Amino acid sequence: MDSTEPILRIEDLSTHFTVQEGVVKAVVGLSYHVFKGETLGVVGESGCGKSVAALSILRLIPIPPGKIVSGRILFRGKNLLELPMKRMRKVRGEQISMVFQDPMTSFNPVFTIGYQLSKVFMLHQKLSGKEARNRSLEILEACEISSPERIMNEYPHQLSGGMRQRVMIAMALGCNPRVLIADEPTTALDVTIQAEILDLILRLKEKFGMAMILITHDLGIIANSAQRVVVMYAGEKVEEADVFSLFEKPAHPYTIALMKSVPHLGSREKFLNEILGVVPSPFRKIPGCKFAERCPEVMERCRKERPRLRDIEKGHSVACHL
Repeated sequence: MDSTEPILRIEDLSTHFTVQEGVVKAVVGLSYHVFKGETLGVVGESGCGKSVAALSILRLIPIPPGKIVSGRILFRGKNLLELPMKRMRKVRGEQISMVFQDPMTSFNPVFTIGYQLSKVFMLHQKLSGKEARNRSLEILEACEISSPERIMNEYPHQLSGGMRQRVMIAMALGCNPRVLIADEPTTALDVTIQAEILDLILRLKEKFGMAMILITHDLGIIANSAQRVVVMYAGEKVEEADVFSLFEKPAHPYTIALMKSVPHLGSREKFLNEILGVVPSPFRKIPGCKFAERCPEVMERCRKERPRLRDIEKGHSVACHL
């Protein structure tokens, strides 16, 4: 594969869920890519489709009710959506790994940490039980977990939230994947532990030379960690730019509103700025811009015509009539 080509590319991805009330278009026409060694930040409110897009990459969408209805997911030039499931299972964990938002729901509560971690190496690298256990201890130490022997013998509920997340990172990195998807990896942790976990992920990413897709709603994390940023709203990409351009010259009204809602030290404002209104119902058919009802810059055209993504500078695209 050409080194100038992205290691992972999503093209025009749409993922829908069929429920009793109708069809939920969770992701609509999404395209983005990530290069080897790069960190791509994906940011947006809860429910904007960030996690669904990530699960679609690994084909972990439950079918039914979910379905990837269109698009391509190219990993090193091969479309993952066309792979037979047996080969797709080899890609998961071995080539592309994911750190999930809530580690407690990712572990089986009736098996020890050592059993679950060893299974990763026995399945993907065909190691014996003893070799898998030794490899598990090595990766726990690499993730800066003290007393790895003790941790191996404990159950998920016996560990703190931060420790569970470290073990989840160890499990994700065990097979030296080429791409790591981190889905809000610090959400359920306190601020001090959040900083430690994020720092650990970034150092291990550099050590192993991985590409990373960092999904979050925290713009502070994006500013400190990502090289490029994709902003999503209501299942669609509304802006994409390198991190410096995005923070210096945000172009989409939604991105600007997100920036204004971040608290600033030394600010004399008594109240935080808020984005008025709510995300539109996924069942509604909206002919124009989905952000129109909340946008302070809305025009009549916005309500009638869907804005197309267009480049305003090299590497900076935005979907807005303004």
